[in-house]
This record gives sequence, structure tokens and C-alpha cells, in this order.
Amino acid sequence: MDSKPDATPRLQFESAIESTESADSAAEGRALAAVICGACQSAIPDAYFDVNGTTVCESCQAEIARQAATPRGLGTLALAAMFGIGAAIAGAALYYAVIAITNFEIGLVAIAIGYMVGYAVRKGAGGGGRRFQIVAIVLTYWAVGLAYVPLAFTDSSASRREQAQKEQAGAAVAEPANADPDNGGGRRIGFGFAAAMLLGFTFVLPILAIVGSMPSGLISGAIIAFGMHQAWRMTGAPQLQITGPYQISPNPSSAS
Repeated sequence: MDSKPDATPRLQFESAIESTESADSAAEGRALAAVICGACQSAIPDAYFDVNGTTVCESCQAEIARQAATPRGLGTLALAAMFGIGAAIAGAALYYAVIAITNFEIGLVAIAIGYMVGYAVRKGAGGGGRRFQIVAIVLTYWAVGLAYVPLAFTDSSASRREQAQKEQAGAAVAEPANADPDNGGGRRIGFGFAAAMLLGFTFVLPILAIVGSMPSGLISGAIIAFGMHQAWRMTGAPQLQITGPYQISPNPSSAS
């Protein structure tokens, strides 16, 4: 009588057969042990750097350090100043429009001027640094003074009209005997001298406005300081904490 073959699998100990599950687990462990650059997303084979808590490869670390360095050269500084002057003029026009319409100085507008000037200076320089911070805060202060110029001339014209009306209502003013009818009683001022005087006036005007309207002038001073602080922040050099290189173990599974 023939017996049926036993279908139960038998265990054997003669040869070792690698388990599929253990092979997959080992491959997964090797994949997890691979170090990936946080900048270019490529695998780092040998050594890595830490930049502000981010793991990067050697080439990306060098590029980050190069971009964070303060740009050098007078040409770069001049280009940054030109960009900043354009932004300061635009910011002054915005500031004057807001004051003329609302009759108030709004701190957010001063901060916006600081942002505009800081962004323009940084764009022209291609980076940040202490020299560009100084340029940015000077131009932000100048933009506020430039915005005050039309207001100062408007107030001066109103004062002159009021004074003229008072003089007309009173006694007639005698004409000076030594006045020269040919030159209008004065000497002509050159364009360069007038431009220099106007430029100096724009820098002095914010101080005069603050001092002349105390104690409410403290609010104007604080608003100007807010704008200058924003420009200073916008043009600062990046703060990098770079450590390394750290070597990667050639056999990450040896510890296990």
C-alpha cells in the first residue's frame, strides 16, 4: 500500500538562507543612515557642515558663506547708494502725501520708507553689511526731511501772507533809501549754492520739526527712529553659525 507524501515543510540546518525581511531591514537602515544636504538635496558621501542647524555639503557651505559675506568695493557702495536714493525719493513722496491728506504722521509709513530704502540698498549691493546699514539709515532720515520740505515752504508762505496782510492793515512801510533797483536789493544765488543749501535744509528740518513741536515732537522722533531701525535691519549681514566638517562613518551599521 503506497503512502501519501508528507506536505508539511521540513526545517533544514545544512545551509544558511538569507531572510528577505532581514535584507530589506538592512537596506532601510542604510538609507536612513545616509546624510542629505539641506540645500541641494543630494547625498553627502564623506563629510558635512552644520549651518544654523541645517546639514549641508561642502560646496553648498562654501556658496552660503560667499553669499553672506559683505560685498566690497566703492562701485558696489555707489550702486547701493543710487538705489537707496531712488527709494528715498519715492518714500518721501509717499510720506508727504499721507501727511498732506490726513494731517498726521503715521508710524507705519515711516517703517514702509525704511523697508523701501533698506530693500533698495540691499538689492543694489547684492548683500548686506555695516557700511550698507549706515547708508540705509542716513537715506531713511533724509527721506523724512525731504517729505517735510513742502510742508515747511507751505507754512512759510502762509506766514508771509499773514504778515503782509498785517502790514497792509497798518502803516505803510517806507522803502529803503539804499536799495538798488537794478539787482532787486539783493544778490543772485548760484544754482549749486542753492542746491547745497536745500540739501542741508533737508537734513536739519527733522530736528527743527521735533524740537519746535515739543512735547509732541517726541512722537515724530520715535516715528523717524522706527523707520531708521527698519532700514538697519533690512541691510544687516546674515548671522551664520558654521561648524564642521563632520566625518560620516563609512560603515554606519558597524555599531550594531
